[in-house]
Amino acid sequence: MTKTMQTINDNNDHPSLDGLLVVDKPGRDDLAPQPAQGDLTTAPDDVSRRLLSSHDVVARVRRWSGQRRIGHTGTLDPMASGLLLLCLGKATRLAEFYQHQRKRYRAVVVFGAATDTDDATGRVIETAPTPTLDPAAIRHALASFLGDVEQQAPLYSAIKRQGETLYRRARRGETVAAPVRTVAFYAIDLVEVTPPDRIMLEVECSAGAYMRSLARDLGRALGSAAYLQALRRTRIGEFRIEEAHSLAAVEQACREGRLADLLLPVGERLPLPVHRLDDETLRRLGHGQVVSLMEGACDPERRLAVAQDERSRFIGVMRRLDNGASGAGWRWKAEKWLG
Repeated sequence: MTKTMQTINDNNDHPSLDGLLVVDKPGRDDLAPQPAQGDLTTAPDDVSRRLLSSHDVVARVRRWSGQRRIGHTGTLDPMASGLLLLCLGKATRLAEFYQHQRKRYRAVVVFGAATDTDDATGRVIETAPTPTLDPAAIRHALASFLGDVEQQAPLYSAIKRQGETLYRRARRGETVAAPVRTVAFYAIDLVEVTPPDRIMLEVECSAGAYMRSLARDLGRALGSAAYLQALRRTRIGEFRIEEAHSLAAVEQACREGRLADLLLPVGERLPLPVHRLDDETLRRLGHGQVVSLMEGACDPERRLAVAQDERSRFIGVMRRLDNGASGAGWRWKAEKWLG
Protein backbone atom coordinates (compact mmCIF):
# COMPACT_ATOMS: atom_id res chain seq x y z
CA MET A 1 0.00 0.00 0.00
CA THR A 2 1.47 3.47 -0.92
CA LYS A 3 1.71 6.26 1.66
CA THR A 4 1.09 9.26 -0.68
CA MET A 5 -2.18 11.14 -0.09
CA GLN A 6 -4.30 11.73 -3.20
CA THR A 7 -5.94 15.19 -3.21
CA ILE A 8 -8.57 16.31 -5.70
CA ASN A 9 -9.68 19.88 -6.36
CA ASP A 10 -12.51 21.29 -8.40
CA ASN A 11 -14.68 24.38 -8.42
CA ASN A 12 -18.15 24.07 -6.89
CA ASP A 13 -20.66 26.05 -4.89
CA HIS A 14 -20.95 23.73 -1.92
CA PRO A 15 -19.84 25.07 1.46
CA SER A 16 -16.52 23.54 2.50
CA LEU A 17 -16.58 20.76 5.09
CA ASP A 18 -13.61 20.04 7.32
CA GLY A 19 -12.95 16.75 9.07
CA LEU A 20 -12.19 13.04 8.80
CA LEU A 21 -14.45 10.49 7.13
CA VAL A 22 -13.91 6.83 8.04
CA VAL A 23 -15.04 4.69 5.10
CA ASP A 24 -15.51 0.94 4.74
CA LYS A 25 -14.16 0.42 1.24
CA PRO A 26 -15.78 -2.46 -0.67
CA GLY A 27 -13.58 -5.18 -2.10
CA ARG A 28 -13.86 -8.54 -3.78
CA ASP A 29 -13.45 -11.12 -1.05
CA ASP A 30 -14.63 -14.06 -3.18
CA LEU A 31 -12.42 -13.44 -6.21
CA ALA A 32 -10.05 -16.25 -7.16
CA PRO A 33 -7.93 -16.83 -10.27
CA GLN A 34 -9.46 -19.22 -12.78
CA PRO A 35 -6.85 -20.42 -15.30
CA ALA A 36 -8.10 -22.17 -18.41
CA GLN A 37 -7.35 -25.86 -18.72
CA GLY A 38 -3.63 -26.31 -19.45
CA ASP A 39 -2.94 -22.56 -19.44
CA LEU A 40 -1.15 -21.10 -16.42
CA THR A 41 -0.97 -17.54 -17.76
CA THR A 42 -4.57 -16.69 -18.56
CA ALA A 43 -5.80 -13.15 -18.13
CA PRO A 44 -7.49 -12.26 -14.82
CA ASP A 45 -11.24 -12.36 -14.57
CA ASP A 46 -12.87 -9.23 -16.01
CA VAL A 47 -14.47 -8.62 -12.62
CA SER A 48 -11.10 -7.44 -11.32
CA ARG A 49 -11.39 -4.41 -13.58
CA ARG A 50 -14.59 -3.38 -11.82
CA LEU A 51 -13.00 -3.20 -8.38
CA LEU A 52 -12.69 0.20 -6.74
CA SER A 53 -9.30 1.72 -6.08
CA SER A 54 -8.81 4.11 -3.18
CA HIS A 55 -8.68 6.91 -5.74
CA ASP A 56 -12.08 5.75 -7.07
CA VAL A 57 -13.54 6.01 -3.55
CA VAL A 58 -12.19 9.55 -3.18
CA ALA A 59 -13.62 10.50 -6.58
CA ARG A 60 -17.07 9.15 -5.70
CA VAL A 61 -17.25 10.95 -2.36
CA ARG A 62 -16.06 14.13 -4.06
CA ARG A 63 -18.77 13.85 -6.72
CA TRP A 64 -21.53 13.07 -4.23
CA SER A 65 -20.56 15.79 -1.78
CA GLY A 66 -19.38 18.51 -4.15
CA GLN A 67 -16.37 19.07 -1.90
CA ARG A 68 -13.26 20.62 -3.45
CA ARG A 69 -10.62 19.03 -1.25
CA ILE A 70 -10.75 15.34 -0.36
CA GLY A 71 -7.81 12.99 0.09
CA HIS A 72 -6.87 9.71 1.73
CA THR A 73 -4.04 8.84 4.07
CA GLY A 74 -2.97 5.54 2.52
CA THR A 75 -4.25 3.26 -0.21
CA LEU A 76 -5.94 -0.11 -0.18
CA ASP A 77 -5.51 -2.43 -3.15
CA PRO A 78 -8.66 -2.59 -5.34
CA MET A 79 -9.28 -6.19 -4.24
CA ALA A 80 -9.06 -5.28 -0.55
CA SER A 81 -11.95 -4.10 1.59
CA GLY A 82 -12.06 -2.24 4.86
CA LEU A 83 -10.86 0.87 6.57
CA LEU A 84 -10.00 3.89 4.42
CA LEU A 85 -9.42 7.22 6.17
CA LEU A 86 -10.46 10.26 4.13
CA CYS A 87 -9.55 13.88 4.89
CA LEU A 88 -11.86 16.73 3.89
CA GLY A 89 -11.10 20.43 3.67
CA LYS A 90 -8.59 21.63 6.24
CA ALA A 91 -7.96 18.05 7.33
CA THR A 92 -6.13 17.39 4.04
CA ARG A 93 -3.26 19.49 5.42
CA LEU A 94 -2.81 16.93 8.20
CA ALA A 95 -2.84 13.78 6.05
CA GLU A 96 0.92 13.31 6.32
CA PHE A 97 0.66 13.05 10.10
CA TYR A 98 -1.86 10.20 9.88
CA GLN A 99 0.45 8.12 7.71
CA HIS A 100 2.97 5.60 9.04
CA GLN A 101 0.58 4.24 11.68
CA ARG A 102 0.21 0.59 12.55
CA LYS A 103 -2.35 -1.34 10.51
CA ARG A 104 -4.38 -4.47 11.27
CA TYR A 105 -5.73 -6.86 8.62
CA ARG A 106 -7.69 -10.07 8.13
CA ALA A 107 -6.08 -12.00 5.27
CA VAL A 108 -7.00 -15.23 3.48
CA VAL A 109 -4.07 -17.08 1.91
CA VAL A 110 -4.47 -19.88 -0.66
CA PHE A 111 -1.69 -22.44 -1.25
CA GLY A 112 -0.79 -24.39 -4.35
CA ALA A 113 -0.43 -21.55 -6.87
CA ALA A 114 1.33 -18.23 -7.39
CA THR A 115 0.06 -15.28 -9.43
CA ASP A 116 1.87 -12.41 -11.13
CA THR A 117 0.20 -9.90 -8.78
CA ASP A 118 0.55 -12.10 -5.67
CA ASP A 119 -3.22 -11.90 -5.19
CA ALA A 120 -6.43 -13.30 -6.63
CA THR A 121 -6.74 -10.66 -9.35
CA GLY A 122 -3.65 -11.86 -11.21
CA ARG A 123 -2.70 -14.61 -13.62
CA VAL A 124 -1.52 -17.96 -12.31
CA ILE A 125 2.17 -18.26 -13.19
CA GLU A 126 3.15 -21.26 -11.08
CA THR A 127 1.58 -24.25 -9.40
CA ALA A 128 3.00 -26.33 -6.58
CA PRO A 129 1.89 -29.17 -4.28
CA THR A 130 -0.34 -27.93 -1.51
CA PRO A 131 1.37 -28.34 1.86
CA THR A 132 -0.23 -30.20 4.72
CA LEU A 133 -2.04 -27.49 6.66
CA ASP A 134 -0.65 -28.42 10.05
CA PRO A 135 -1.33 -25.52 12.46
CA ALA A 136 1.92 -26.07 14.38
CA ALA A 137 3.99 -25.98 11.18
CA ILE A 138 2.15 -22.89 9.95
CA ARG A 139 2.68 -21.03 13.24
CA HIS A 140 6.35 -21.99 13.19
CA ALA A 141 6.70 -20.51 9.70
CA LEU A 142 4.77 -17.38 10.64
CA ALA A 143 7.10 -16.78 13.60
CA SER A 144 9.97 -16.22 11.16
CA PHE A 145 8.22 -13.11 9.81
CA LEU A 146 7.79 -11.37 13.16
CA GLY A 147 9.77 -8.23 13.91
CA ASP A 148 11.71 -6.18 11.37
CA VAL A 149 12.05 -8.08 8.10
CA GLU A 150 13.25 -7.37 4.59
CA GLN A 151 10.25 -7.64 2.27
CA GLN A 152 10.16 -7.41 -1.52
CA ALA A 153 7.13 -5.48 -2.73
CA PRO A 154 4.84 -7.04 -5.37
CA LEU A 155 5.70 -6.30 -9.00
CA TYR A 156 2.20 -4.88 -9.38
CA SER A 157 2.26 -2.14 -6.75
CA ALA A 158 1.75 1.61 -6.49
CA ILE A 159 5.38 2.23 -5.60
CA LYS A 160 6.86 4.76 -7.97
CA ARG A 161 10.09 4.46 -9.91
CA GLN A 162 11.20 7.38 -12.07
CA GLY A 163 7.85 9.06 -11.49
CA GLU A 164 5.70 6.11 -12.60
CA THR A 165 4.04 3.33 -10.64
CA LEU A 166 5.43 -0.17 -10.92
CA TYR A 167 2.06 -1.62 -11.88
CA ARG A 168 1.79 0.61 -14.95
CA ARG A 169 5.23 -0.47 -16.12
CA ALA A 170 4.50 -4.12 -15.36
CA ARG A 171 1.25 -4.00 -17.33
CA ARG A 172 3.18 -2.73 -20.36
CA GLY A 173 5.35 -5.82 -20.14
CA GLU A 174 8.46 -3.98 -18.96
CA THR A 175 11.00 -5.72 -16.76
CA VAL A 176 10.32 -4.42 -13.27
CA ALA A 177 12.59 -4.74 -10.25
CA ALA A 178 10.40 -4.47 -7.16
CA PRO A 179 12.16 -2.77 -4.25
CA VAL A 180 13.08 -4.52 -1.02
CA ARG A 181 12.16 -2.57 2.10
CA THR A 182 12.36 -3.06 5.85
CA VAL A 183 8.90 -3.49 7.37
CA ALA A 184 7.69 -4.70 10.74
CA PHE A 185 5.18 -7.38 11.72
CA TYR A 186 4.10 -7.03 15.34
CA ALA A 187 1.65 -9.95 15.42
CA ILE A 188 0.63 -12.68 12.95
CA ASP A 189 -2.06 -14.98 14.33
CA LEU A 190 -3.47 -18.06 12.65
CA VAL A 191 -7.25 -17.61 12.91
CA GLU A 192 -8.63 -20.43 10.80
CA VAL A 193 -7.51 -23.39 8.70
CA THR A 194 -9.78 -24.47 5.83
CA PRO A 195 -8.54 -27.64 4.13
CA PRO A 196 -7.33 -28.42 1.65
CA ASP A 197 -5.61 -25.19 0.68
CA ARG A 198 -6.42 -22.02 2.64
CA ILE A 199 -5.90 -20.27 5.93
CA MET A 200 -7.01 -17.02 7.55
CA LEU A 201 -4.57 -14.73 9.36
CA GLU A 202 -4.91 -11.74 11.67
CA VAL A 203 -1.94 -9.43 11.06
CA GLU A 204 -0.71 -6.27 12.79
CA CYS A 205 2.08 -4.53 10.91
CA SER A 206 3.80 -1.28 10.11
CA ALA A 207 2.77 1.01 7.28
CA GLY A 208 4.35 -0.11 4.04
CA ALA A 209 4.03 -3.84 4.69
CA TYR A 210 2.38 -5.80 1.88
CA MET A 211 0.01 -8.62 2.75
CA ARG A 212 0.41 -9.93 -0.81
CA SER A 213 4.14 -10.30 -0.23
CA LEU A 214 3.53 -11.99 3.11
CA ALA A 215 1.24 -14.54 1.43
CA ARG A 216 3.77 -15.17 -1.35
CA ASP A 217 6.67 -15.57 1.11
CA LEU A 218 4.67 -17.79 3.46
CA GLY A 219 3.98 -20.16 0.58
CA ARG A 220 7.70 -20.41 -0.13
CA ALA A 221 8.49 -20.93 3.56
CA LEU A 222 6.15 -23.94 3.59
CA GLY A 223 7.70 -25.40 0.43
CA SER A 224 4.80 -24.46 -1.82
CA ALA A 225 3.38 -21.43 -3.58
CA ALA A 226 0.66 -19.09 -2.33
CA TYR A 227 -1.28 -15.93 -3.09
CA LEU A 228 -3.57 -13.56 -1.19
CA GLN A 229 -7.18 -14.51 -1.83
CA ALA A 230 -8.91 -11.86 0.29
CA LEU A 231 -7.92 -8.93 2.48
CA ARG A 232 -9.77 -6.66 4.88
CA ARG A 233 -8.20 -3.78 6.81
CA THR A 234 -9.78 -3.51 10.23
CA ARG A 235 -7.66 -0.86 11.97
CA ILE A 236 -5.45 2.16 11.27
CA GLY A 237 -3.85 3.49 14.44
CA GLU A 238 -6.79 4.21 16.76
CA PHE A 239 -9.42 4.08 13.98
CA ARG A 240 -11.45 0.86 13.86
CA ILE A 241 -13.62 -0.75 11.19
CA GLU A 242 -16.62 -0.73 13.54
CA GLU A 243 -16.92 3.05 13.16
CA ALA A 244 -16.54 3.08 9.38
CA HIS A 245 -19.37 4.11 7.05
CA SER A 246 -20.32 2.15 3.96
CA LEU A 247 -20.23 3.95 0.62
CA ALA A 248 -24.01 3.59 0.42
CA ALA A 249 -24.37 5.38 3.76
CA VAL A 250 -21.99 8.13 2.64
CA GLU A 251 -23.89 8.62 -0.62
CA GLN A 252 -27.21 8.80 1.23
CA ALA A 253 -25.83 11.35 3.69
CA CYS A 254 -24.59 13.49 0.81
CA ARG A 255 -27.97 13.38 -0.90
CA GLU A 256 -29.64 14.49 2.32
CA GLY A 257 -27.10 17.25 2.98
CA ARG A 258 -25.85 15.73 6.24
CA LEU A 259 -22.36 14.54 5.39
CA ALA A 260 -21.08 16.78 8.18
CA ASP A 261 -22.82 14.45 10.66
CA LEU A 262 -20.48 11.63 9.62
CA LEU A 263 -17.26 13.62 9.99
CA LEU A 264 -14.83 13.42 12.88
CA PRO A 265 -13.17 16.69 13.94
CA VAL A 266 -10.02 17.96 12.26
CA GLY A 267 -7.02 16.59 14.15
CA GLU A 268 -8.97 13.75 15.73
CA ARG A 269 -6.68 11.01 17.09
CA LEU A 270 -3.48 12.26 15.58
CA PRO A 271 -0.76 9.87 16.84
CA LEU A 272 1.13 12.61 18.67
CA PRO A 273 1.43 13.89 22.26
CA VAL A 274 -0.96 16.73 23.10
CA HIS A 275 -0.14 20.08 24.74
CA ARG A 276 -2.87 22.47 25.90
CA LEU A 277 -1.65 26.03 25.63
CA ASP A 278 -2.94 29.47 26.56
CA ASP A 279 -4.16 31.91 23.93
CA GLU A 280 -1.04 34.10 24.03
CA THR A 281 1.30 31.16 23.41
CA LEU A 282 -0.90 29.95 20.55
CA ARG A 283 -0.95 33.44 19.05
CA ARG A 284 2.83 33.65 19.11
CA LEU A 285 3.21 30.22 17.53
CA GLY A 286 0.67 31.15 14.87
CA HIS A 287 2.74 34.21 13.98
CA GLY A 288 5.84 32.08 13.42
CA GLN A 289 7.55 32.85 16.71
CA VAL A 290 9.59 30.32 18.68
CA VAL A 291 8.25 29.77 22.20
CA SER A 292 9.70 28.06 25.27
CA LEU A 293 7.64 25.44 27.08
CA MET A 294 8.52 23.46 30.17
CA GLU A 295 6.77 20.44 28.70
CA GLY A 296 8.91 18.59 26.14
CA ALA A 297 6.83 15.51 25.22
CA CYS A 298 6.89 14.84 21.47
CA ASP A 299 6.99 12.09 18.90
CA PRO A 300 10.49 10.61 19.35
CA GLU A 301 11.31 10.39 15.65
CA ARG A 302 9.76 13.54 14.19
CA ARG A 303 9.74 15.62 17.40
CA LEU A 304 6.15 16.68 16.75
CA ALA A 305 3.20 17.33 19.09
CA VAL A 306 -0.37 18.58 18.86
CA ALA A 307 -1.23 22.07 20.11
CA GLN A 308 -4.70 22.52 21.59
CA ASP A 309 -6.30 25.52 23.22
CA GLU A 310 -7.50 25.47 26.82
CA ARG A 311 -10.88 24.13 25.65
CA SER A 312 -9.16 21.11 24.04
CA ARG A 313 -9.76 22.33 20.48
CA PHE A 314 -7.18 21.37 17.86
CA ILE A 315 -5.08 24.33 16.71
CA GLY A 316 -2.12 22.81 14.92
CA VAL A 317 1.01 20.69 14.96
CA MET A 318 4.25 22.04 16.42
CA ARG A 319 7.85 20.87 16.36
CA ARG A 320 10.28 20.77 19.29
CA LEU A 321 13.60 22.35 18.35
CA ASP A 322 16.05 21.93 21.22
CA ASN A 323 16.67 22.89 24.82
CA GLY A 324 16.33 26.55 25.60
CA ALA A 325 18.48 28.38 28.10
CA SER A 326 19.15 26.64 31.40
CA GLY A 327 15.86 26.10 33.21
CA ALA A 328 13.84 27.67 30.38
CA GLY A 329 12.40 24.41 29.04
CA TRP A 330 12.15 23.42 25.42
CA ARG A 331 11.88 25.58 22.29
CA TRP A 332 8.97 24.98 19.94
CA LYS A 333 7.72 26.36 16.63
CA ALA A 334 4.59 25.83 14.54
CA GLU A 335 4.86 23.05 11.96
CA LYS A 336 1.33 23.01 10.46
CA TRP A 337 -1.02 25.64 11.83
CA LEU A 338 -4.79 25.67 11.34
CA GLY A 339 -5.87 27.89 14.21
